[in-house]
Amino acid sequence: MPTGTTRIRLRPANNSRISFWGQLAIGGFWLAYVLFGILSNTGATDYHFLHWVFLVFTLVYLGYVLVNNAPIFGTQSYLEFTPGYIVHKNGLFRPKQVFAAENIAALELKPAVLRVRQKDGEIYALNLREVKGKRRKLSFREQVREFAAKHNVPLQETSPTTAA
Repeated sequence: MPTGTTRIRLRPANNSRISFWGQLAIGGFWLAYVLFGILSNTGATDYHFLHWVFLVFTLVYLGYVLVNNAPIFGTQSYLEFTPGYIVHKNGLFRPKQVFAAENIAALELKPAVLRVRQKDGEIYALNLREVKGKRRKLSFREQVREFAAKHNVPLQETSPTTAA
């Protein structure tokens, strides 16, 4: 497990059309509806097993919402600076993006985005609005500077005050 100084925790991407609490409310309504159907005698027909199937799907949905949005299994969204790589993980169900220092042509650090320019021409934009807190933002900027200096990667930086 890396130390807390190399890994910067990110907020969940929050790119869903329905907010986290809205998703939980929908799951709660589904759960109440299914439990009402199971506990009432009106569903005691041939299709009563569908209430149990729907209950399982409701619990799976609620589990997915909780795991995707809450750090139940540890930090799931982070930026990490290892000795030779920048690692970006944007959630539990998304793959890691690994940027090797020898493949990075340039870094652009702007107030809301870190652009990683690869030597093969690819450009990756990492959203910095997901970085929580003032201290983490300062720590992140310092780690980007150290990484660029250590690996002789050109760093183009725009300060947050000049971009406003």
